[in-house]
Amino acid sequence: MDCVPWEARPGRGVATRNGHDALFTTQSLMLYQLHAARATNNFDRHFAKLAGVELLIIDNFGLKPLKASEEQHFHDTISERYERKSTIVTSNLDLPEWTDAFPNHILGAATIDRLRHGAYKIVFWTEKAKGGEND
Repeated sequence: MDCVPWEARPGRGVATRNGHDALFTTQSLMLYQLHAARATNNFDRHFAKLAGVELLIIDNFGLKPLKASEEQHFHDTISERYERKSTIVTSNLDLPEWTDAFPNHILGAATIDRLRHGAYKIVFWTEKAKGGEND
C-alpha cells in the first residue's frame, strides 16, 4: 500500500533506505487479506509474508472493533513476530483502550502484552487531534 500516515513514514523510510524489508498495511486491510487468503488456500503463504517481513507497520489499530475470527489472526500475527521482527502499530486509541478492540479480552491482553514488551510508546498529540485550540 502506498499511503503511509505521517507518523509511520520515518520508520518505513529508514528501514527501506537501509536495505530492510518493510510492509505497511492497515488493521482492516491486513485482516481482510488474511481472510481472503484462507478462502483461496493461500493463507500460509500470506501469513508467512506478514510474519517474515523485517518491519511490519499496522495502521489504524482499533479503529473498528475486531471480529472473533479477526482477533485470532491479529494475535497469531503479533505472536509469530514477537521478539523476532519489528512491528509498528498506530492507533487513535489510548493504550489502556486497546483491549476494548478485542471481543475476547484475555486474548486481547495477551496480544497487547506481546506488543508492549520491549516496545517504545510514541504519542503524537496536536491541537488538531484535541479538536482545536479553543477546546
